[in-house]
Amino acid sequence: MAEQPLLQVKHLTIAFENDETRRAVTTVEDVSFEVRRGEILCVVGESGCGKSVSSMCIPRLLPSPPSRILSGEILFDGVDLLKLPIAQLRAYRGKRIGVIFQDPMTALSPLVRVGDQIVEALLIHEPRLGREAARARALEWLVKVGIQNPRVAIRAYPYELSGGMQQRVMIAMCLILEPQLVIADEPTTALDVTIQAQVLELMLQLHRKDSGMIFITHDMGVVYKMADRVAVMYAGQIVEQAAAKDFFAGPKHPYARALLEALPSHATRGRRLRAIPGQVPSPGNFAPGCRFAERCACARPECAQMPPALRPVGAHLVRCPYAQ
Repeated sequence: MAEQPLLQVKHLTIAFENDETRRAVTTVEDVSFEVRRGEILCVVGESGCGKSVSSMCIPRLLPSPPSRILSGEILFDGVDLLKLPIAQLRAYRGKRIGVIFQDPMTALSPLVRVGDQIVEALLIHEPRLGREAARARALEWLVKVGIQNPRVAIRAYPYELSGGMQQRVMIAMCLILEPQLVIADEPTTALDVTIQAQVLELMLQLHRKDSGMIFITHDMGVVYKMADRVAVMYAGQIVEQAAAKDFFAGPKHPYARALLEALPSHATRGRRLRAIPGQVPSPGNFAPGCRFAERCACARPECAQMPPALRPVGAHLVRCPYAQ
């Protein structure tokens, strides 16, 4: 019998209430995916497509209001996190589900030394450890994440560290608790290319085979390096899912194909890079049919009116009735 996935997100729909009109606008609709132990799922798509909203909903970090979960289940090790009272949910946050945020400058407190922040995160879940033992473990993890002078860094304030070092501190603060699931929300976006490569390599080295990871990104190069499985999002929906090897061998959805064709590696020397025309529709302005129809070179007249379902196409799941 197949092992139960570590995480199952089923038919998740999320809305945000407009401050002025009080009207709920759906931003994420009917999103389903799973993560198995040892697996890295990369969630990819343009800015505003719902990647971060879907993932931050797992440990219920979205402020409510204005967010509202309209439907769905989030099963972590068989437990529906959406049904847990906050007091029980706190035992999952950090200890069992860790988050590496996109911008360490806003995630780390500027008024507290780096070491104290790591120690505090550890003692919240392991109070019996004691402050000295917690500090020793913090030093150990600063070494693990590749910080050259951990005894100096542990006494530093975040602003005294470079962006790459701050992100390494964030990784240490997350992984020191050895969570079963790590959610990495575009953790390399603000870093230069050299530091980005180092951080990605570090995360692969520290990824445990008994844990899962959701890696959120808009960078296909990062997806190629990190992913075991790929989920492509567009306008609040997943439009394609596949194993990474199958996805890069031949994406099926027109949007996923367009993303790969827009990469510089797919360009012909001396010609302009291919771009996807138009813009992602904003929540509240989604078309009744396929949300990519206006930008799709393969669209048919009926696409604008007929909402497509996610269906199997070979080894892929694709939200397009004409994908082959």
